Amino acid sequence: MDTRKLQDVLRATIDPNQRQQAEEQLTQIHKIIGFAPSLLQVIMLNDIDMPVRQAGVIYLKNLITQNWADREVEPGQPLPFSIHEQDRAMIRDAIVDAVILAPDLIRVQLAVCVSNIVKHDFPARWTQIVDKISIYLQNPDASGWSGALLCLYQLVKNFEYKKPEDRGPLNEAMNLLFPMMYQLCVRLLPDQSEQSVMLQKQILKIYFALTQYSLPLNLISREVFSQWMEIARAVADRPVPEQTNSVDEDDRVDLPWWKCKKWALHILYRMFERYGSPGNVSHEYREFSEWYLKTFSAGILEVLLKVLDQYRRKIYVSPRVLQQTINYINQGVSHAFSWKFLKPHMFAIVQDVLFPLLSYSQADEELWNSDPYEYIRVKFDIFEDFISPVTAAQTLLHSCCKKRKDMLQKTMHFVMQVLTSPNADPRQKDGALHMVGTLADVLLKKKLYKEQMDNMLCQYVFPEFASPRGHMRARACWVLHYFSEIKFKQEAILAEAVRLTTNALLTDQDLPVKVEAAIALQMLLNAQEKAQKYVEPQIKQITLELLTIIRETENDDLTSVMQKIVCTYTEQLMPIAFEICQHLATTFSQVLETDEGSDEKAITAMGLLNTIETLLTVMEDQPEIMAQLQPTVLSVVGHIFTQSVMEFYEEALSLVYDLTSKSISPDMWKVLELMYQVFQKDGIDYFTDMMPALHNYVTVDTPAFLSNENHILAMFNMCKAILTGDAGEDPECHAAKLLEVVILQCKGHIDQCIPSFVELVLQRLTREVKTSELRTMCLQVVIAALYYNPTLLFDTLEKLQMAVSPATNESITSHFIKQWIHDTDCFLGLHDRKLCVLGLCTLLSATGNRPVAVNECAAQVIPSLILLFDGLKRAYAEVLSSDEDDIDESNQEYLELLQEKVANKAPNAFNITASIQVRCLINLLGSAFLPGLLIGVGCEDHIQAGDPGWYQVLTGNLTTEQQKALQEVMLLADQRKAAAESKRIEQSGGYVFNQQTVPTSFNFGGAPLGR
Repeated sequence: MDTRKLQDVLRATIDPNQRQQAEEQLTQIHKIIGFAPSLLQVIMLNDIDMPVRQAGVIYLKNLITQNWADREVEPGQPLPFSIHEQDRAMIRDAIVDAVILAPDLIRVQLAVCVSNIVKHDFPARWTQIVDKISIYLQNPDASGWSGALLCLYQLVKNFEYKKPEDRGPLNEAMNLLFPMMYQLCVRLLPDQSEQSVMLQKQILKIYFALTQYSLPLNLISREVFSQWMEIARAVADRPVPEQTNSVDEDDRVDLPWWKCKKWALHILYRMFERYGSPGNVSHEYREFSEWYLKTFSAGILEVLLKVLDQYRRKIYVSPRVLQQTINYINQGVSHAFSWKFLKPHMFAIVQDVLFPLLSYSQADEELWNSDPYEYIRVKFDIFEDFISPVTAAQTLLHSCCKKRKDMLQKTMHFVMQVLTSPNADPRQKDGALHMVGTLADVLLKKKLYKEQMDNMLCQYVFPEFASPRGHMRARACWVLHYFSEIKFKQEAILAEAVRLTTNALLTDQDLPVKVEAAIALQMLLNAQEKAQKYVEPQIKQITLELLTIIRETENDDLTSVMQKIVCTYTEQLMPIAFEICQHLATTFSQVLETDEGSDEKAITAMGLLNTIETLLTVMEDQPEIMAQLQPTVLSVVGHIFTQSVMEFYEEALSLVYDLTSKSISPDMWKVLELMYQVFQKDGIDYFTDMMPALHNYVTVDTPAFLSNENHILAMFNMCKAILTGDAGEDPECHAAKLLEVVILQCKGHIDQCIPSFVELVLQRLTREVKTSELRTMCLQVVIAALYYNPTLLFDTLEKLQMAVSPATNESITSHFIKQWIHDTDCFLGLHDRKLCVLGLCTLLSATGNRPVAVNECAAQVIPSLILLFDGLKRAYAEVLSSDEDDIDESNQEYLELLQEKVANKAPNAFNITASIQVRCLINLLGSAFLPGLLIGVGCEDHIQAGDPGWYQVLTGNLTTEQQKALQEVMLLADQRKAAAESKRIEQSGGYVFNQQTVPTSFNFGGAPLGR
């Protein structure tokens, strides 16, 4: 390929006037054999402008990421493009050299290419990468080391999270490369130049990636491990160059010397935590951990105590180095062996390291004053907790005071000295209260301190609500939050705590105080039942203020406060429910508009949607309020669906479920159309999340569902897409369930759909089915069709037989019935077993044209039914934790328990047949297909009135145990019938009415159709 022409095209891509045409040209030529190697060649030309080379390397990276691996050919689809093997071989040969020679801006993109090639081609097609890296690592020319280490890092990263048994190819490669890496590191250590330290950092990163999840003891012997620990210890111990102190503190963290120390500390802590902490390690490292603790504790702790001493003496230590140092010491507190080294220093660490870290800092104050919103974001950022030395300090303080004798007493003595000192700086008071709150759960378990907590709050916390310093008011709220579970001796103290917190939320001028007050209020409501009455008088103002703060801060923790308030004060908030909903919806839109893809924003948006759902849930029994809320909620749902905001589909579908649980408005039927469009566009992965709402559409207002054939067509098309695609067996189970729901719910109204439904599931059963669950779900669709209309089903199966293969030995009908009988034990749960019994009843009650397969399997039918009844009995006992005799059709607890399953949106938990109880099924068993069995097996005359020959076929081969079980079923049927008769006499005032015929069909899911 002409490289000059390629250069011109790449140059054109960075010119706005030519970009579109140039990109179209690249699209036309990128599939040509020779394109990818030519592109790599252009990228490596030093006489080309850097922006052109960058455009080329980004195009190459995307090309390799998307099209390196061979793809499977889909039936009926064109061959998908992948880079030709000839080109791949050329790139594999050249890419390591390219990484070595490329400038940093190009190298970083080429490293991604190396990672992708390793992922697909190592070791099968690309063992040369190991040879290339080893050549460059052994070469005395230092210019090749950086690129070689970067390639090695990509190789190791590809195996970082793999199980030990899958890391064989890497361990084989590292047998050669690991000693080279160590020798290079030893050689570099004395050199403190920036370039040398950057290489050391890269080596440490490779070691960390190699060992953080699995320590290959066959590759890393104890001797080798000790050598690496000595390197990490040396890097942690050595001072940084003097010139680094002239760099601004905010920028020092990015200097290579501190980054190198950070990775050394990462290694030390990870090795201790995962492999060296007896009692906390997996079985294979048990012996190793004992050796580690005794071998390394003294040397490493000596270095780490020096790091803390530096911090104590106000010498700069980077935050991550400090955090990992504290983490290591926290791990050491748990072990008696390491504790003996720490014990003499521990109180000094608490007083001179942890206390300053937990105190309000100059940086905190600057952020509070300059950007309170950012202050709130940082303080509540869960991701910040993983890297913050303050969080590490809290954890260490908690560990040593909980696990080590005298530490709590010494610490609390120190805290009280600070709190009672008239000259204490407010920052120090903040630190002391921070320490008290951190230890709250420990203090509340110790009788000595538990008794004094009321006084402590009254004397040292409550007064700070009136402090002129915002951070002290916020700290007072924070302490109340952590002591919310205290058992107040006097209710007046609780009342005062609620008053102060509520006042801070409603009147404080500083936003961080309001946020802390809101969370403290939630905790008090959670832990103190009596707090509710003190909050109630101001609940409307509190709610509206909270909505405002949520909008201003977009803080996720506050959405859970709102959910608590909505659940606690449902009745009081009814008058402003609409206002709450509008506020939440507007804030959600605001978050989406300002969302730059950050995780915090996504979490907040999700919290807002969950709060709206909570509001709908608590108001669901108020139809007027639900009608008011619906348009607002629909605007949110509509925005998510129309703008394809896929990360919130799950929450949006939950809202649709809530809005369709009791009734379905005309607007909600339009949402079904929208859901169908979403499914067709990009929602196939969300089908299982759609399922509860789709179930509502079928069952809540069946006449409206049936009034538009597009509704049924949409349901069928979705199920067809799932059952004929590659969505996986879990979504396929849901699709089969949806077809079954439609059949059972629409009995007598969808004759024209039954053949398509049945054909769809039977086709699925002809392909591989891995789980018995999917097989029974598909069978249940056919069983539901049998119950719907036996004649229609058998006609359908007959026609399918003719279409598929009329000359086969076994008919589809026969295969289905035999598979069904064979899989009886796979039908689990209440609904599935009931439907199976109903199907068998319908099958056996068919007279005249009974399928041949029924006669062939006749001897197995009664044992199958007995098995199902036994399973039903156990299932009822499980659900109700009650004797089977206590189960009653009108048993509200039972209905609620079943409904709860739907509310939890558990798979297969659809309340279709809540009205069909075991009693009805037993009666059906007795009267609908085995005349005479209701009275008892021994009643010859009644059996003769039925079909004695057929009865003999069914029961002739029963074992003694099966006959006994059948008699028990019949006896129970008698008892059921007598109980129902007595109840009817009682309810009718003593008159006896003629016995009613037990119906042979039932409406699944509420009111009969057409009423």
